Amino acid sequence: MRMARLAALVVLTGFLGACAKAPEPDAKKEPDWPAFTQKFVEDFLEAHPTMAFAAGRKEFAGRLPDWSAAGIAAEIARLKSAAAEAKAFDAAKLTDAQRFERDYLLAVVDRNLFWLEQAEWPFRNPTFYFDWGLDFLSPDPYLTKPYAPVEQRLADFTKWLSNVPAATAQIQANLRTPMPRTWIDEGVASFGGMVPFLRDDAAKAFAGVKDEALLAAYADANGKAVAAFQSLADWLEAQRKTQTEDFGIGAVLFTAMLKRTEGVDISLDRLLAIGHADLDRNLAALDEACREFAPGTDRKGCTAKMKSHRPKGGAVSGARAQLDTLRQFIKAKKLATIPSDDPILVDQAPPYQATNFAYINPAGPYDVGMPSTYYIAPPDPKWPQAKRDAYTPGVADLMSTSVHEVWPGHFLHSLHSNRAESPIARLFLGYSFTEGWAHYAEEMMWEAGLTGGLPGGRAEYRVGQVSKALYRDVRYLCAIGMHTQGMKVAECETMFLDQAFQDPGNAEQQAARGTYDPGYLNYTLGKLMIRKLRDDWTATRGGQAAWSSFHDAFLSFGGPPVPMVRKAMLGDDAGPSL
Repeated sequence: MRMARLAALVVLTGFLGACAKAPEPDAKKEPDWPAFTQKFVEDFLEAHPTMAFAAGRKEFAGRLPDWSAAGIAAEIARLKSAAAEAKAFDAAKLTDAQRFERDYLLAVVDRNLFWLEQAEWPFRNPTFYFDWGLDFLSPDPYLTKPYAPVEQRLADFTKWLSNVPAATAQIQANLRTPMPRTWIDEGVASFGGMVPFLRDDAAKAFAGVKDEALLAAYADANGKAVAAFQSLADWLEAQRKTQTEDFGIGAVLFTAMLKRTEGVDISLDRLLAIGHADLDRNLAALDEACREFAPGTDRKGCTAKMKSHRPKGGAVSGARAQLDTLRQFIKAKKLATIPSDDPILVDQAPPYQATNFAYINPAGPYDVGMPSTYYIAPPDPKWPQAKRDAYTPGVADLMSTSVHEVWPGHFLHSLHSNRAESPIARLFLGYSFTEGWAHYAEEMMWEAGLTGGLPGGRAEYRVGQVSKALYRDVRYLCAIGMHTQGMKVAECETMFLDQAFQDPGNAEQQAARGTYDPGYLNYTLGKLMIRKLRDDWTATRGGQAAWSSFHDAFLSFGGPPVPMVRKAMLGDDAGPSL
């Protein structure tokens, strides 16, 4: 990560009279907060060029971060220097908005320092290099965003490919062994998945290019990148001889993660009690919905009936068909403002990002009219046919996923955050805010009356929605259990099968994910904090009639820790977030 130390930012102040008199030589200098935040942003983007490019800054095309140990140390020092400068501003001389922005900026710094320094994620966890909120090692923006003529995009992509061998060498040098089995699995799937994609699929995006010299340079760089990714995947594969099941980060680090990355300071006992209570709430909701949707069946039979109504043409086609319905529902019910008509695409996930069923790559704050892409993963081709067949969701389950990823979940959130007044809010979106909002949206849409045209009506959607809520409840409990209580991967997998009624493929993927993503409890954690904030805020503003105003106000903050938003919306006596 490249180093660009934050210098002191000052502006001359002094009284300028009607005659525009120059300030006296001894006039005091006051720090300029807007200039400081802008420099913080530019320095951050310089250190994280893949994030910058994904956000729409074309001048960063082709670059990768300095992931060397020295580069990471330099980034830690840069962040600490920036935090010290931010804290040096006199709070009394900042506006309310600037004070909030300063706290937001400091939260961003603390979150990054936790993963870089305290958790040492670059040296332990292969998934650090696929961080959706930071430096995502993905070719996607070059292939899906028409930000420039195709020849320029190919030249940019060729530059990116040419930087891959050095990056993979840094990654391999960083990663310590022995490594947990599931972390090796994910690293092999992610880095190794680049190989068939780059070899067989990526060139399709540049089919119109005729420039022979450009094509030759691309072919050369692509071949070397493929070899580099294969070499790293092979190296990870070779670590299986010393693989462990020692993936837990421990109670101390887990508690620090919650406090430093999400602003949540809570005991693990209380955290567990909250998770079990939400699991019980959602099981009761499932029972109620099943009595209407599939009377006479048990929970597994009811969810099996919901899953048996599969999307026509497969999950990708089915998701495309749902988006207009969801958008029109939001408008008809006046649930939130849709600030633009930016395009949203739906496509199959590439093989290097296919170990989670669905995700979105949103257009960034510097993109203008660029599409976002909602990706849906196919089943693992190595699985038996029955397991692959079971992986395809039911229409109601898929609709909850489309709510989560697009309307009014991540995509609507990005439309708002990209237009936030603060540059910090436009760029830095936290885990529990982002995933909490999208998960909150699933249940909120049912509460607002969504049926989605399903033959089973609201009850069918409710079964699909609750099945996703149970899925996130089990994530929450597995994260705590596997990282602080010695829970085994197999125990977590059984929970997904028996308490979230998932198919074997999803259960296997999600149990494994919990070992390398301890923060995946943030889906439920964030949802619960947002629901409580909504209920407290709307209690004196008309209840459900004020939901639209609440949603717009909440999304206007960008993506800071939810407790910060609670205090901003309710005041100093806001009370606990959970």
